[in-house]
Amino acid sequence: MLNRPPLKVLIAAPRGFCAGVDRAIQIVELALERFGAPVYVRHEIVHNRFVVERLRGLGAVFVDELDEVPDDRPVVFSAHGVPKSVPAEAQGRGLTYVDATCPLVSKVHRQAQRLIEEGRHILFIGHAGHPEVIGTFGQVPDHAITLIETVEDVRAVSVTDDANLAFLTQTTLSVDDTAAIVEALKARFPAIRVPRSEDICYATSNRQAAVKAIAPECDRMLVIGAPNSSNSLRLAEVAERMGVAARLIERASDIDWAWLGQPAKVGITAGASAPEVLVREVVEALAERFEVSEAQADHTPERMIFKLPRELTSSPAFAGEGDRT
Repeated sequence: MLNRPPLKVLIAAPRGFCAGVDRAIQIVELALERFGAPVYVRHEIVHNRFVVERLRGLGAVFVDELDEVPDDRPVVFSAHGVPKSVPAEAQGRGLTYVDATCPLVSKVHRQAQRLIEEGRHILFIGHAGHPEVIGTFGQVPDHAITLIETVEDVRAVSVTDDANLAFLTQTTLSVDDTAAIVEALKARFPAIRVPRSEDICYATSNRQAAVKAIAPECDRMLVIGAPNSSNSLRLAEVAERMGVAARLIERASDIDWAWLGQPAKVGITAGASAPEVLVREVVEALAERFEVSEAQADHTPERMIFKLPRELTSSPAFAGEGDRT
């Protein structure tokens, strides 16, 4: 295209894959190497269509429930975590299973179990229906945990013993929204038990901070991620709150060029389940219409690495009943 208008593209950093997502994808790939195709995966391994389709092409079969998994094939549980009943069902059927739950989500599960053992009721900050919330609620008795989505929920919730309360949070929430809810909880229930460490994961916090860092320089913000990805949705919200018009897109073909217009500066970021190849795809699409100059934000590299399940890194003789650590 002749006479392309100039466009500065500011790329947020860090962005894209986090350690938990990278681990989950590796788990499916290693399971396919170890057991051969097909390997079944309960729910999307991570919330990204591009990733899911690539793994499907390698031989992964994505299902909603375990009753869709044949008795003689292995199954992987998604990075979002599952209720206790799911591995119990798999074990009862004698299925080979591998748990790809993000270790930071597993940490929240362990905290929930300890709090229940202490006789506390949990107020859980999260979004109804999200797989991570469903998985965490499935760790404890129904009567022992209550979902809190907003500050208004804090005002309305009814508890029988405010001296034995605790709160936990979903790992992929808005840092700012969660801070407001936590302050409301502390104000209403001064004795509430606070988590020993932040439940919102490092990757979620870092990606939101990265958007805040570049937003003041941007006219538009493109957030690459799936519409069912909580952390990606939060990134678009962060940009909007900073006064920058933002759109969540799954890939370059989703760009609304009329909405984009002819900005001077566009910010790009990617949710924790979005691969870098999609970032490059978006930059290339912009370069077809604009004279692009590209800059990446300064940042401290993330060095978090999570260990892979031992049944996928030990000898090929493994034919066990899954990772229950």
